[in-house]
Amino acid sequence: MNKLLLTFGLVLLCIVTLDAQQLPQFSQFHRNQSLFNPGATGAYDFVDITVGTRYQWLGIRNDNQGNVAPRTLYFNGTTTLGKNKEYYNPALRVSSGPIKNPKVGTGRLKHALGGQVLADEYGAFRQLSIAGTYAVHVPMSQEINLSLGIRGGIRNHSFLREKAQVLSSLVGGPADITYDNFIANGFNRTFIDIGSGLFLYSQRFFVGFSGYQLTQDFVSFGSGITDFNPVRHFDVSGGVILPLNNDFTLMPAISLKLMSPSVAIGQLNIQTEYKEWLWFGLGYRHTESFSIMAGGNINQRFKLGYSFDYVTSRINHFAAGGHELVLGFMLR
Repeated sequence: MNKLLLTFGLVLLCIVTLDAQQLPQFSQFHRNQSLFNPGATGAYDFVDITVGTRYQWLGIRNDNQGNVAPRTLYFNGTTTLGKNKEYYNPALRVSSGPIKNPKVGTGRLKHALGGQVLADEYGAFRQLSIAGTYAVHVPMSQEINLSLGIRGGIRNHSFLREKAQVLSSLVGGPADITYDNFIANGFNRTFIDIGSGLFLYSQRFFVGFSGYQLTQDFVSFGSGITDFNPVRHFDVSGGVILPLNNDFTLMPAISLKLMSPSVAIGQLNIQTEYKEWLWFGLGYRHTESFSIMAGGNINQRFKLGYSFDYVTSRINHFAAGGHELVLGFMLR
């Protein structure tokens, strides 16, 4: 009975968390802006492919399959259009010595395309989204560009019956007519998902504003009467690179996520980087967690980032923290 109550409480907490923030959050937001802001698609003038995974609340294993903690996996790819791609050529780098960061491309009009696939599982719920992105970048000067991007796709929400433990499913448990009707009528909905974003950037700073699920459930289809109630989310982010000396730079970055009508989640990251090659950072998500991060350029093609989250909310009595791993591939 205690295990059942604990499982019910954890799933309920997932639902409450979902109501407060329906979209997944990531600790390394400052390193992968195009994942969150359609306007950042194509800031770098090469094919940029990122694969990432995030596991939260490790140590919680209380459902039938042994998993309740949120898990996220994503693929994100961007590229600029046209032949004027001169800002970064990995083939010119040599194997000896640090592999420096690529530079953003500013000072000219350019167009970019991107694509994204994201799967997010939390308790007895799962969402899968597939989207494409277009962005246009307008030069404000030789050093600064302003871009506008739009992302369109579909987002599927489903209830995982096998991951839910309810009293009516136990041998001799009481009947639950509401739950039985819910299961009988279906529990899978798909929504048209539209997002957009503005992104102002240079070699030294970035400022972004983006919105997600802007059409909410205006267009939806699927089985049953389930109402997953997608609401609008907005994100304001920014960061600045501050040179400390010839070898080290410091980059503070902030993100403020707003969910209509009044829920807000703030995050602050501070990163130090050595010779544009290796980086280390600390992060804090308000009332939720502290993070430590590290990463770097493996070679001319690959970059890697890792972060560990220490949970500061009440769930830390049951969880052992969370891990986030990001692998990037850069290709002309």
